Amino acid sequence: MVKIRRAEAFESEALTNIAARSEAYWGYDSTFMKNFKRLYRVTEKFIIDNPTYAIVEGKEIIGFYGILSTETETSLEFLYIEPTFIGKGYGKLLWTHMVSICRCHGIKEIALVTSPQAKEFYSKMGAKYIGDVDSIVAENKKVPKFIYKIEK
Repeated sequence: MVKIRRAEAFESEALTNIAARSEAYWGYDSTFMKNFKRLYRVTEKFIIDNPTYAIVEGKEIIGFYGILSTETETSLEFLYIEPTFIGKGYGKLLWTHMVSICRCHGIKEIALVTSPQAKEFYSKMGAKYIGDVDSIVAENKKVPKFIYKIEK
């Protein structure tokens, strides 16, 4: 049985590892992955302070997402699935849940920056590609940025 629940602070390392395995799925080299793990570490503080949800099957976490709101924008900071579950609909379940949570919090728009390999997924979810931005993980690399308008 699959369910989505609020992530717990003690799960920060497990979520960080899921993010790293999910990103590594796309074949990035060791230098990229070292930077990724440092920059995309899910901290206990992030989980406590921000809407962060895990999708679980039984007791196993198979993916998660996290939303960050600042004074200037709300962004989807994390949305990662264990590689063995990629392409099986779990990302769509997390996306739908994330949109619902945004509605509950009165969020009208969410931004996200993603890897080029996930561009098609976010387009299918209805996010609008607004251009490429500089990657924070790799020098001289551009990555796609999207905006999703949340309707009532």
